[in-house]
Amino acid sequence: MRLMTWNINSLRLRLPLLQRLVEEQSPDLICLQETKVPDPLFPKQPLIDLGYRHQHYLGMKGYNGVAILSRHAIRPLETVPDWCGKSDTRHAGVILDTDTGPVTLHDFYVPAGGDVPDPALNDKFAHKLAFLEEVTSWFRENKPKRSIVVGDLNIAPQEHDVWSHKQLSTVVSHTPPEIERLEAWLGTGFVDAMRLIVPADEKLYTWWSYRNRDWKLSNRGRRLDHIWLTPDLTPSLSGMTVLKDVRDWESPSDHVPVTVDLDLNPA
Repeated sequence: MRLMTWNINSLRLRLPLLQRLVEEQSPDLICLQETKVPDPLFPKQPLIDLGYRHQHYLGMKGYNGVAILSRHAIRPLETVPDWCGKSDTRHAGVILDTDTGPVTLHDFYVPAGGDVPDPALNDKFAHKLAFLEEVTSWFRENKPKRSIVVGDLNIAPQEHDVWSHKQLSTVVSHTPPEIERLEAWLGTGFVDAMRLIVPADEKLYTWWSYRNRDWKLSNRGRRLDHIWLTPDLTPSLSGMTVLKDVRDWESPSDHVPVTVDLDLNPA
């Protein structure tokens, strides 16, 4: 089973890119963030035509939005918190039945946090920290098993998840308060699947700013996109790929897709 996560930065705008990805990568499950489309306008039929009859999506006009697309039957989670009471479509969860039992899949789009890393001066940063704390408390209480968390978590936690640890240590996405909270969330029962494949002392990025005209030459990237597995699923992990070349496609997102291959057979 191949699982893909991607901050698509407008689903309707980049639907042709998603079609190309499906043709080249053939994922069984696709988790999207920043779909930027309200539910009544979600392009359901074009995605069915791509082979994804099973869809769970939550969206709003112009901002945020998450979607889980599947070739196999999925069941939306019955109870999902309204994080920070904002109803801002940042989390979708489903259950996928496999031959070894059900797997719970969470698709998250964590708030970016603005530019100033001080919650007293920046409401967006305060929201980000509060969001992470709420999510962590919920997972701690629910004790995840056979679960996957994917998405744009908007934090590059490790030294080699950014192009310069020293220069970015005071820049939102790599500050100690964010990293501490992300590590606490991870510690509720997950393993960083990407770093099981790529050692922690190697650079690993999934995002390059639009401000860098020659993003490849400067390579000032960050790993903002993540895939986590509970330990009971890590033996099924057989591969991981950051699809870096997608950043060079026409009208790309500033994020690139990440895929993992899991030895799980959907029921």
